[in-house]
Amino acid sequence: MNTWSKYIVATSVEEALGALASAPGLARPIAGGTDLMLDLRQQGRYPPIHTLVDVTNIPELNCLELRSDSLFIGAAVPVRTITESPLIHRHALALAEACDLIGGPQVRNTATLGGNVAHALPAADGMIALVALDAQVEIATFGNGRRLEPILHIFQGVGESSLIKDREILVGFQLSMHSAGQASAFGRVMRPQGVALPVLNLAVWLQRKEEHIQAIRIAVGPSGPVPQRASAIEDFLSGAAYTPKTVEQALDLVDSTLHFRTSPQRATAAYRYHLCKMLLEEMIANAWQRALLVEDV
Repeated sequence: MNTWSKYIVATSVEEALGALASAPGLARPIAGGTDLMLDLRQQGRYPPIHTLVDVTNIPELNCLELRSDSLFIGAAVPVRTITESPLIHRHALALAEACDLIGGPQVRNTATLGGNVAHALPAADGMIALVALDAQVEIATFGNGRRLEPILHIFQGVGESSLIKDREILVGFQLSMHSAGQASAFGRVMRPQGVALPVLNLAVWLQRKEEHIQAIRIAVGPSGPVPQRASAIEDFLSGAAYTPKTVEQALDLVDSTLHFRTSPQRATAAYRYHLCKMLLEEMIANAWQRALLVEDV
């Protein structure tokens, strides 16, 4: 039995939205399909799909370019392209590092960043990097134009996004361009058995000014049903001198301000607290050194 009844290849955002809105049954956009197709083939997880609207031939969704004062990444840009892009390495290195860890080469050739976010898993690698980079999401709505939203506004729960799936599509992501003293880093720990779930992943973006951390953003997953910023640790480090004592005090805040639980698919809560401290120290150090080495645009 077919998983869907109709398959439409759209060539514009407007065509895709029209096809979703006019479908006589349940309709969904599809790009790489590496998450969606698995879901559709699990009986009972989704009601029958009538129409799939392929967005991979929409030029705008395949753009990766500088626009005025921001970097734009189309929602249908393959993960491999992001991993290899000089623009991403220049302006959002944590995202390149995260995307390089998604699946294997075949998956990275097909999977898209838009699908990574739309699937709304609280520890998807690309999404954790985007949170630390403070990405803005461009969303197109049928009959109601477009809007920009902070990426964290998209997530409502595990696998649940705020997108109206038969009326809206992700167009792309806007990131601030790199400037002097800024850098980012991403790290992840997985189970050696190859289970496709991170035990923990963490991304850091910071602004360095001489020997001080002028500003910092830290995203950690999975630490709840939606992606989390380590706000208390960010507040502590912002404006502080980067010293071993400062880092030690920041690591002490992990136990009291972040919340991990024991997961049979991942690890015990105690082990994940340990990993979080290890990754946080390493990623802050990586970003700190990069902020010194990378020159202004």
